[in-house]
Amino acid sequence: MASSTSEHLETGNQAVVERLFEARPFLIGMALAGEAIPGMNPNLVLHAGPPIAWENMVPAMQAAILGALVFEGRAETLEGARELVESGVISFAPGHDHQAAGAMTGIITASMPVFVVEEKNSGIRAHVTVNEGLGKVLRFGANGPDVIERLRWMRDEFYPLMRMALDIAGPMDLKKAVAEALRRGDEVHNRNKSATTQFFKEITPHLLATGAPHEKLAAVLKFIADNDHFFLSLAIAQAKATSLYVEQLGVGSTVTVMAGNGVEVGIRVGGLGKQWFTAPAQVGDIKLFPGFTKEDATPTMGDSYITESIGLGAFALAAAPAIASFIGGTVSDLVERSNTMRQITLAEHPDFVIPALDFRGVPCPIDVRKVVETGVRPLINTGIASNKPGVGQVGAGVQQVPLECFEKAVAALGN
Repeated sequence: MASSTSEHLETGNQAVVERLFEARPFLIGMALAGEAIPGMNPNLVLHAGPPIAWENMVPAMQAAILGALVFEGRAETLEGARELVESGVISFAPGHDHQAAGAMTGIITASMPVFVVEEKNSGIRAHVTVNEGLGKVLRFGANGPDVIERLRWMRDEFYPLMRMALDIAGPMDLKKAVAEALRRGDEVHNRNKSATTQFFKEITPHLLATGAPHEKLAAVLKFIADNDHFFLSLAIAQAKATSLYVEQLGVGSTVTVMAGNGVEVGIRVGGLGKQWFTAPAQVGDIKLFPGFTKEDATPTMGDSYITESIGLGAFALAAAPAIASFIGGTVSDLVERSNTMRQITLAEHPDFVIPALDFRGVPCPIDVRKVVETGVRPLINTGIASNKPGVGQVGAGVQQVPLECFEKAVAALGN
């Protein structure tokens, strides 16, 4: 029986690799979350990571939810928003359960604008909110008046103009954009400088073609130009669309989702559907901003590790030597980390190649059986949110996904 199970998984994994490589994620436009995300409604708040109840959420996630409800106009104050939540009117669900994903707290509410990415072979779509920038931003748990004002500007000013520009531009090939960014020094998770520059170059003529007033165009262009992490949202969405395309097969022992909610880290596996395999979240090998200590850090949180599930981020660190100054370590450390991930993956991506490694493809996808056999845990690049509400980002670094997640998945596979 074990041999039969193993053979079945091997056949499934071959199909997974083929589908991963053939995926064609395209940015097709923008919409409001309530109009585009399956199952979204005004009383639903999507969050990062596995399912979690309000009372168990870390302070940063709770703070982001309260800020989002004020942004939505559901409450005038954070205190009023808390009362609304505690009344039981608001429900919560993982973004990954609704064809969506979000960085850090991953909070998505109905009137937030989202990028819409479609996998062209299947028509399946993924959705992600617009990146706000670094520092005091909602996804890191900041919820002050400046954060709410920025969110409303993004909805009321940025979104209509960007949606119009994307309609003029037509579908954008994100696979091609990611491949080029890897060649230019990004790993397309914690470093997106090249990818953001590419997007800025591509979208600018279409923004100008909208005929919008000069001051509105200037504000939108400045917003993109001032945020080197702008492309992160598109990196997440293209990875999620690719992952959804692979998940459709319903086979194999490879990871389709990795995510954290600050309390638990969870993974999902192609042959095991939407079941989560979780373990306690931890604070890993991080580089903190001046004035903060490890005690200030929230454990692993975010959906952006979906990028690692397709070979980007920490699996592609060798492509981004400059990121060493942001996450800590040396350039040789980055190369070693990328190469170590080859021990737990099945193939090398033919389109996502790393010049510094003689154009070898990034290692992907992750096989849960190899993780358990070798004891090598997947690396994930991450930002670090404060464990105090309203503070925002306090650092960045590299973490490992707990081995327990993979042990549980292997047991469920019966192999």
